[in-house]
Order: sequence, then structure tokens, then C-alpha cells
Amino acid sequence: MTDDERTQDRVEDERLLADADLREIGETVADEARSFLATVTEVAAGSAPEASMPLLLLAVSDLLAAGARLGATTDVVPPSRFEPDVGPDPDVEPLRVNLANLFDGIDEYVEVIDPILGPQVEEATISGDLVAIVGALTQGLAHHDRGHVIEALWWWQFSYLSDWGERAASTLRALQTIIAHVRLDVDDDVATEAEYDALQP
Repeated sequence: MTDDERTQDRVEDERLLADADLREIGETVADEARSFLATVTEVAAGSAPEASMPLLLLAVSDLLAAGARLGATTDVVPPSRFEPDVGPDPDVEPLRVNLANLFDGIDEYVEVIDPILGPQVEEATISGDLVAIVGALTQGLAHHDRGHVIEALWWWQFSYLSDWGERAASTLRALQTIIAHVRLDVDDDVATEAEYDALQP
């Protein structure tokens, strides 16, 4: 075997290995996307209102962990310059309405637009962010379910960096803050009694 042939084989091996790594990441993101969609749908349906905040906190945290792999991965290049048609966008308005009703009174929050460029803030909603994330994940799953794993991965990576990653991070902060208020904002007498009880043998 000549040196050129060895080099060609090595390049091909590296390409196949890279494709295998990307497909493994794609499958991981697909699993997390399905899990996130299932949790958000369950919460919006009101099937477990007492557990809605903890469930969403966990779901968004897990999704961000998968998203971090997308951000850390080199740019994914799809096989085609044009995104394949996967049909019309799903109607997520009923989901948004249900989530807005669930978060009535605590849906709105303030976020920093770009913490690197300056302190400007804007208003956002947890329900709106969750639905936007659902839309981006669903678009990628439509490609994935048709066997276009690299195309799905490209879409998830692009939309993570341009939109849903930031939305998920902001939503996680809002959810964590709500839970912290619920757990920590208690009367002084109640807090003192809890501290006393905790110190008893």
C-alpha cells in the first residue's frame, strides 16, 4: 500500500468516526427532546399540578445538558444546502395557552438580553419560552424521524446557539427563582420554628 493510499484510508476512517460521533450525539439529543416534550405536554395538561415546577426544572436542566454538547461540538454541516421539507409546523398555541394558565400570575419575568454586550433587559414569559423550545425541538425531531440524523443535528445545533439554548437557560433561572421563593419566603416565626426543630436530636 502506498503512502497516498494509507493517507486516504486514514482520512476515510476519521470521517466515518466523526459521522459516528455526530450520530451518537444526535440520538442523545433526540432522546432528551422526546423526554422534554413529554414532560411539558404532561405539565400543560395539568395531570400533576403539585409537581409541575420540579418536573419542569428537571426537564429544562436535562435538556440544557444535551444542548451543551451541541454548543461544544464543531459546526455540523448537513449533506444538502437546502433543508428538506418536513411538512407544516405543528400548532403549539393550545400548549402555550395551557402553560400560560398554569403559570398565571408568575409567567412573566425579566431577562438580560445579552450579558456580554450590556445590561439591557426585556420582558419574557415562561410559557412563551417553553413553547418556542418545543417548536425548535419538534422541527429537529421531524428530520430525525425521517432518518435525516445529520440534518436534525444541524438544526438542533443552529437553533440552540441562536435561540432555544438562551431561552432554556433563562427559563431555568426563572423556574429556580420561583421554587426558591416558594421554599424560602416564609414568616420569621415559621422559619425560627423550623430551625429549632432541625437542631433537635
